Amino acid sequence: MDILSLVLQLASGAAGGSLAGKLLPKLSLGSGVANMLAGILGGGLGGQLLGLLGIGGGDAAASGIGGIITSILGGGVGGSVLMAVVGLLKSMLAPKQGA
Repeated sequence: MDILSLVLQLASGAAGGSLAGKLLPKLSLGSGVANMLAGILGGGLGGQLLGLLGIGGGDAAASGIGGIITSILGGGVGGSVLMAVVGLLKSMLAPKQGA
């Protein structure tokens, strides 16, 4: 893994987490910063998972546009998924109103 792949995954994870927070307000973590932080973590994890599965994960610059697109998509999807999962857990663990 090179630094370009990691930067692309983290940046697209932040964008994915932020976008997921806007599209899924019931799962949003409340602030844009929290959504982005969850997205950054998810983007890094998503990109690493794709690398372990043998899909991308190599040197994005050396593998051309395919490696760059894989890093961006893996990071964005990973960021969106992790933000949604954390938001779901947060809503499940939050005290119920009126209970």
